Amino acid sequence: MYQVQQLIGGVWDGSGDAGWLTVVDPADGSPVSRVPVATDAEVESAVKAARAVAPSWARTAPAERAEALRRAADTIEANADRLAEAETAEMGRPLAAARSGIQAGVSTLRQYAELAPVRGGRSLAGGADAIDLMVPQPRGVVAAITPWNDPVSVSCGLLGAALATGNTVVYKPSERSTASGWLLARLLDEHLPAGVLSMLTGDGPVGATLAGQEVDVVAHVGSTATGRSIAAACARSGAKALLENGGSDPLIVDADVDPRWAAEQAAIGAFTNAGQLCVSVERIYVLRPVASRFLAGLVERAEALRLGPGRDPLSEVGPLVDRRQRDHVHGQVGAAVAAGASLLTGGSVPDGPGSFYPPTVLAECTDEMAVMWEETFGPVAPVMVVDSFDEALSRASHSPYGLAATVLTGSMNHAQRAWRELPVGTVKINAVFGGAPGGAAEPRGGSGQGFGYGPELLDELSATKMVHIEGPGGEGGRW
Repeated sequence: MYQVQQLIGGVWDGSGDAGWLTVVDPADGSPVSRVPVATDAEVESAVKAARAVAPSWARTAPAERAEALRRAADTIEANADRLAEAETAEMGRPLAAARSGIQAGVSTLRQYAELAPVRGGRSLAGGADAIDLMVPQPRGVVAAITPWNDPVSVSCGLLGAALATGNTVVYKPSERSTASGWLLARLLDEHLPAGVLSMLTGDGPVGATLAGQEVDVVAHVGSTATGRSIAAACARSGAKALLENGGSDPLIVDADVDPRWAAEQAAIGAFTNAGQLCVSVERIYVLRPVASRFLAGLVERAEALRLGPGRDPLSEVGPLVDRRQRDHVHGQVGAAVAAGASLLTGGSVPDGPGSFYPPTVLAECTDEMAVMWEETFGPVAPVMVVDSFDEALSRASHSPYGLAATVLTGSMNHAQRAWRELPVGTVKINAVFGGAPGGAAEPRGGSGQGFGYGPELLDELSATKMVHIEGPGGEGGRW
């Protein structure tokens, strides 16, 4: 069992003056980690410690900061198995997928270590006797509040970008995956000056208290409701809100594609990580000519997936993170069936321990169903048959979210229309996942604001200062 500690101003402590949380294994309900709940005073102390050391870290040469990140990346890579085991124990992710997430985080740290030192401002063409510069500087103190569904990879992105650009960080990992965050923070802290990184633990109220502190940026990946609360707190404090929130990502299956291949893509998008990814496929619009074969292939693939504990190398779909999440998912499925959807496979709560839920396929869904409108965040593939690509594009666009979308089509015209017209930050054509390293997008609507990945994240965490320099005037004026 992991005994988690907090890091405040360079000191690790696990006193738990405000109480403790216990995280359980979603596969069998056994306790995994014991987590202290931060007090308001501890939150304030962590922010003050970060503020105190911010000037010296900002003055540290970018190459020196980058080297610290490189060393940290090497250490994390050397401890990848340990991190993956914690991630699997806390949130159920199959070990192989957890290891892939750890490696993605390592790659992100190395990317920022390479990019940050070569970033610069620019000079402007001003007067002949003057120098005009636009210079990026650290914003100061960044509060990073991260999710449980891909805890190490997402944390490496936010923490790496903030540290590389010269900000100090107060890090609050999700209460559902705190041991993963704690282990990551310990490995990072080995290579940083005391106080540059602090870590607080606890549940939602701790995150809310942190977001309300006098920090310069609150960077959050998680639910839309929490993101909106953070945005409100930032409006009061003047901090910048950088948010990647929920999504209800559509998949369009055009009439001219192989329906079996399309079903495989849909299954990957809907069932990977038990559907617990920000960019999981959450609703499917399939054109009528290929609908029956697509649905048959999707059901076949769903039923072939092996459900089991993440530590079992044969498991392809692990449990949901906890029973509360399973109740949410099952509630949406039940409501859809009650409203007229056809349950083609899955949709039942298994007997036994844990929070498992089978890959589920629903047909005859409508726009009014929560499973098509809200974020389900589970292994559910709700399908609506449509009569034209225009209809599919229109229905896919009608959503309070704007994170990502996928279109499977053999028509270049339809592909061009889709990426131009879909009101989302990321559009993928003929692949539910993938993309070049360093890709970044701005989510829209209820899905957040600001770049959360790629080189652009370095810009989000920097402030540009305008500098105008002239020589002194008056008699004998000179440098």
